Amino acid sequence: MIRVSVLYPQGEGKKFDATYYLQKHMPLVRERLGKAGLVRAEVDKGIAGGAPGAPAPYVYVAHFYFNSVADFQKAMGVHGKEIMGVQISEIVG
Repeated sequence: MIRVSVLYPQGEGKKFDATYYLQKHMPLVRERLGKAGLVRAEVDKGIAGGAPGAPAPYVYVAHFYFNSVADFQKAMGVHGKEIMGVQISEIVG
């Protein structure tokens, strides 16, 4: 199994519309990729950095699980223009 992560960094002047992302974008992504091999999807909200009092480096992180890189690439071949900026990771622990 592989995990594809999309990271949305915190930053001065950056805006992230969480309501739109969670209520509109993620359902669209789940619907599109669900037909193309998506096993599951998760969204994390950043709440803190590693040091006491440090801000989270990412406001949100989305994780998409596929059985293989080939399944992910097939899904992106169909829906890649709608879904961009990703990293593929092998789950090792």
